[in-house]
Amino acid sequence: MIPAAFAYHRAATVAEAVALLADHGDTAAILAGGHSLLPMMKLRQASPSVLVDIGPCRPALSFVRVDGDELVIGALTTHHDVVSSPEVSAGVPILAAAAGRIGDPQVRQRGTIGGSLAHGDPAGDLPGVALALGATIVVAGASGERRIAAADFFTGSCRTARAPGEVLTEVRLPRVAVARWSYQRFTRQSHGWPVVAVAVVRHPDEVAVALVHMDRTPIRATAVETALAEGAETGDAAERAADGCDPSDDLEGSSDYRRHLARVLTRRALEAAGL
Repeated sequence: MIPAAFAYHRAATVAEAVALLADHGDTAAILAGGHSLLPMMKLRQASPSVLVDIGPCRPALSFVRVDGDELVIGALTTHHDVVSSPEVSAGVPILAAAAGRIGDPQVRQRGTIGGSLAHGDPAGDLPGVALALGATIVVAGASGERRIAAADFFTGSCRTARAPGEVLTEVRLPRVAVARWSYQRFTRQSHGWPVVAVAVVRHPDEVAVALVHMDRTPIRATAVETALAEGAETGDAAERAADGCDPSDDLEGSSDYRRHLARVLTRRALEAAGL
């Protein structure tokens, strides 16, 4: 389909993008890699009257750097660059593993980590991984910079805590031990969206288990985490993966099927993480 008519602006800097968003209000949308927004526009699921292209900001927003105990990734860093980064592979290897499963090589060359998180799709790979890692998402707006915990960032299906006039600029991730993580996903086709996915990360003080496509946002499997903290066996803890979830029924699978997948994949992820 053909999207509705829209005006197009290119922003050379984050400040210019923020100013353009302020000028056009809720009718404006940010264009990064375009792999989330443009398909929605073609299907008329989104009809912004103004697109603010932040592609020219790539030199400032495409980077991976170590900052103390955190890894900082610029919002316009592509999935391909995340996968290829030695800093990511060493510090947060679960992120490289998940990014390497997104779409196909063409998608990974254009899609960006910031665009994926800002889109907030509950079926997206990276929002669930960000939640399990305890990421902090940094946004910039007219009133300055805000840092938002991943647990507070995803507010609904394709909805986030980023205000209309703000630009996502970077993602900050705590570096975790290489051997204590796993990302398990089930898809109908190799380059498709996950029907269900599970991210497990062992932190110094807890085990984080995040579920993808099991509710209107990526969610923590708190029942599994509690069971593990109380000393439950891996298999018994995994049986609680679907507790409190509200998965959807769609062409990919029924809600009951997704609950079953969540239990199976959680067990696999816990075992792969050595828990």
